[in-house]
Amino acid sequence: MSDYHVNIFWSDEDRAYVADIPDLEHCSAFGSTPQEALEEVLVAKQAWLETARERGVPIPEPRYRAEAVAARR
Repeated sequence: MSDYHVNIFWSDEDRAYVADIPDLEHCSAFGSTPQEALEEVLVAKQAWLETARERGVPIPEPRYRAEAVAARR
């Protein structure tokens, strides 16, 4: 089974790194480094999944795949 894709990016507005999991609505976290944001979103993912199970909410299969972007020269 594949796992959920995680996006990590810098947010000027939040002045922090943001990690999100597109397949899990509203599942995101902040960190002062990319690693910290990743660690925090993995905690958020577990909480999201546990809450969904407790409430009987369907858990989506991992589907999101980032598009490959060619480097411009």
